[in-house]
Amino acid sequence: MNIWQVIEFVALFFGGFTLTFLLMPKIIGVAKYRRLTDAPISRSSHTVLTPRLGGIAFYIVVMISLYFLKKYDVSDVAYSITPALLILFIIGLKDDLTVLTALTKLISQIIAVGFILMNPAFQITELNGFLNIEEVNGWYTFPISAFIMIAIINAYNLIDGIDGLATTIGIIIFFMLGLMFNRLEMTFFFGISLVMIASLLAFLRFNLSSTHKKIFMGDTGSLIVGLIIAFSVIRLFAVPQSILKTLPFQLENLPLIVLAILVVPFFDTARVFTIRIINKKGPFSPDRNHIHHLLIDYLKLSHRRASFFVGVFNFTFIVIFVFLGTVIGNWKLLLIFITFAIIFVYFFYRIDFSYKNLRRRIKMRKRLQKITSTKK
Repeated sequence: MNIWQVIEFVALFFGGFTLTFLLMPKIIGVAKYRRLTDAPISRSSHTVLTPRLGGIAFYIVVMISLYFLKKYDVSDVAYSITPALLILFIIGLKDDLTVLTALTKLISQIIAVGFILMNPAFQITELNGFLNIEEVNGWYTFPISAFIMIAIINAYNLIDGIDGLATTIGIIIFFMLGLMFNRLEMTFFFGISLVMIASLLAFLRFNLSSTHKKIFMGDTGSLIVGLIIAFSVIRLFAVPQSILKTLPFQLENLPLIVLAILVVPFFDTARVFTIRIINKKGPFSPDRNHIHHLLIDYLKLSHRRASFFVGVFNFTFIVIFVFLGTVIGNWKLLLIFITFAIIFVYFFYRIDFSYKNLRRRIKMRKRLQKITSTKK
């Protein structure tokens, strides 16, 4: 990257940050004037009416940035991601204003993902030795890629439960993806990662606000951010082996490194879905069993501390696995990952049961207080 490109991307970063920062107060003002706010309920982590349309700024900033990045778009990727972003923007906005069914959102995600995967640049043809697999046939990589993208979109959407968490995790994910795209000299995707970091940083100031300037990203934001993460991951997997050799770790470990980057949304979603199914509930039925809820309800952490704790864990986990990915092979790294997963599942399984016991105690205490007050 030459000096003029550095200046260009620095300007792009500060432009994305500034535009997001200027748009947020306008969005908050319109949302409050039109009463487009999120009312707190029993499961909510907030206690006052709060706008949840922060994702509008993300969409605007990304679409404008595509204009400035078009000269680096050698595979005409923008023509594929633009309709996909538009679809999820409309669906997310509709869901924030009213309520859409899970099926409606799923169908819209499938259509959006279809637009992207029709571009040959996202076709995966090699696994670089992952599980001893080298080349793969294109016909079945399409549904697998679609499944991965939809899983990423929904996993990211589900961690948006407390102030700052989805934003912090998003910044970490785009930081790691940006480093890899820069190493691979994939300037277009590096630019998108940079813009998303800038936009999320600006949004974080308002998301963590304790005043009237507070706003949530909403489904509009989480679906758009999730989609950008999803197509960035698939594009990374589709890079030829000859180019991937510039990455610092063994190429066969790339899927596990990416999984480490996405460990928080994937692990939390898998854990919550399992608990809901065991309790004979739908996987998308709402509750307070997410890891961030347990940290707040059981460990009594504030939103900021819980988000910081999860963010530090995510970044540390990534650093450990990137290091291990440079020194050990695929099967050993997979075994270590599974071991970590079992430990985490057991730990949060215990917290979940402790939380249930604590909830029972609180209910019992309230009943005793009610009986005592009645007798008096």
